[in-house]
Amino acid sequence: MPRRGSGRAVEGPSRGRRKRFGVASAVHGNRILLVEDEASLVDVIRAYLEAENFVVDRAADGEAALEYAATVSYDLVLLDLNLPKLSGIEVFKRLRERSAIPIIMVTTRGEEIDRVVGLELGADDYLAKPFSPRELVARVKTVLRRSSSAVAPQPAIGEVQRVDDLEIDRAGHEVRKGGRKVAVTPMEFRILDVLARNSGRALTRSQLLDMTTEEGSDIVDRTLDRHIANLRRKIEDDPIRPRFIETVAGVGYKFRA
Repeated sequence: MPRRGSGRAVEGPSRGRRKRFGVASAVHGNRILLVEDEASLVDVIRAYLEAENFVVDRAADGEAALEYAATVSYDLVLLDLNLPKLSGIEVFKRLRERSAIPIIMVTTRGEEIDRVVGLELGADDYLAKPFSPRELVARVKTVLRRSSSAVAPQPAIGEVQRVDDLEIDRAGHEVRKGGRKVAVTPMEFRILDVLARNSGRALTRSQLLDMTTEEGSDIVDRTLDRHIANLRRKIEDDPIRPRFIETVAGVGYKFRA
């Protein structure tokens, strides 16, 4: 693994601890992978995060980010969209193939299209430069808190909900289809969980957003629709004619048991 001073634009991981990707294992606090090529911005972000007791490793290009993600356990990734060697979008897709680790996307551009692209990919949050470092820290804490609560133990009743060949394992925070694990993001799991708990009841988009996000989250109706579309591709035999997640015209969505 390249180390500081090896000629690669990479810093960390500290102490070279090699862990399975996606398992929280930071010693002093949540461990964050900061994927950013602007050195001056890295210094500011790192200072604010470390002041809040986060452990921060930095990769300055997309290839390095994937190297570290493959060998070190991180609790969250701060991922810039515009990176050397490999784009942030490509890095995001490859990370999502491995794990549902929380990802906050960052970009130098502030147009609506960039925000929508970031969130529609399944990002947990999105920030456009320039941003306040304090706001970034607040967003990081919110996403980590949300992710932590999503995997918290559930009451014994209803730990695993089975509908046909679909299983929603709330204790294990897993979704299985035909006995095989389905890779879903934390947001997708929350949406499916809420819909399944309210089986047969039509929920409006506003209700779903209220029940699956926290105040201040930058999630909008059409991004929710994209999460639903992603879920359907993963759990439905035919996403065009969904069996589980039904669209209720003029209202929102309903889970059919």
